[in-house]
Amino acid sequence: MPPGSGTVYPVGLRLRDRLVVVVGGGRVAHRRVAGLLEARARVRVVSPEVTPALESLATAGGATWHRRTYRPGDLDGAWYAVAATDDPAVNAAVAEEAEQAHIFCARADDRAASSVWTPAVGRQGDLVIGVHGGGDPQRAIGVRDAIVAGLTDGSVGDRVARPAAGGSVVLVGGGPGDPGLITVRGRQALAHADVVVADHLGPQSLLASLPPEVEVVDASKLPRGRSMAQERINALLVEHARAGKRVVRLKGGDPFVFGRGFEELQACTAAGIPVEVVPGITSAVAVPALAGIPVTHRGLTHEFVVVSGHLPPGHPQSLVDWAALGRLRGTLVVLMGVDTAPAIAAALVEHGRAPGTPVAVVSDGSTATQRTVRTTLAELPRTIAAEHVRPPAVWVVGEVVGLAGDG
Repeated sequence: MPPGSGTVYPVGLRLRDRLVVVVGGGRVAHRRVAGLLEARARVRVVSPEVTPALESLATAGGATWHRRTYRPGDLDGAWYAVAATDDPAVNAAVAEEAEQAHIFCARADDRAASSVWTPAVGRQGDLVIGVHGGGDPQRAIGVRDAIVAGLTDGSVGDRVARPAAGGSVVLVGGGPGDPGLITVRGRQALAHADVVVADHLGPQSLLASLPPEVEVVDASKLPRGRSMAQERINALLVEHARAGKRVVRLKGGDPFVFGRGFEELQACTAAGIPVEVVPGITSAVAVPALAGIPVTHRGLTHEFVVVSGHLPPGHPQSLVDWAALGRLRGTLVVLMGVDTAPAIAAALVEHGRAPGTPVAVVSDGSTATQRTVRTTLAELPRTIAAEHVRPPAVWVVGEVVGLAGDG
């Protein structure tokens, strides 16, 4: 039976610290090397030229690059080989050497001449999915993507075992609000949750997709309105985890950017509760971006500063050096600063920022009601009042605002 014909026998290769030789330096070789390095293999690349990304991997020490053409003997000591050049004759020579040495070889240009087929691979934590498509790579990719998506949103079950000592807590940054902007790891944590302690700024629509047996606790903190005390939130996380539950603390943005996430981590750690932090996309960067505003731009600004505006300048509890911020030339992004905007704008002008500096106020960022209002630092108080801007809103100060589109 010729190589590559018949059915395949699926097996997982444990390549850690074992030599794999990749002949070729193009895009296919780059993808194969990336996967092999993830498996902790020792990778030798043989090619006169490689892609910039592959060169970067070699420079960083992830792979060894032999900058020359393939020659017999290059597979000596290898456990596995990949023939991925654009020359069929070279690929055939690599495959022939591998066959004689009893080394499995994936030939990128000719599946029928390969002794091994590379599956479409997906990963979710330590779970690895490999799909063979019966000779149709696109079919395999489609099935792989469907399984990974199902594992991410919970429609394909993978109820991982609880830690031996009981429950656990995952602090998840949900991003600016659009459910599509939560991370893959964040979605996975939600899919495995028994209890979700959620903020109102987190992606609310994801809560509706949770199974009915998942308990959802409303831990919202409304601006200058009703809110659950942070101490009570900390206690709830510990209480549910001690009851053996998998607890997800779903927060807006990133847990460690004005989200009190570290206080929650400290409370869990002090109680001996296993805790994981899943970073999120902070609204300080995401919301301006969604409005077409870059917080940095070549030749215009080399800095951006994110500041909490929940306390106005001069407040005895404020930790912000508004005088220093007024002297900066770069971009200033203000969170939680709608009600305090008049005082902040006055302080920035007082300490050196030009009154005509462009300002953009983006409210309800990433949602269907997102709105952007443009003004200047001097006109900001009047604009916020006239446009009836309410939280949640992010406002951006700086010349980058002039680059914005119609977000």
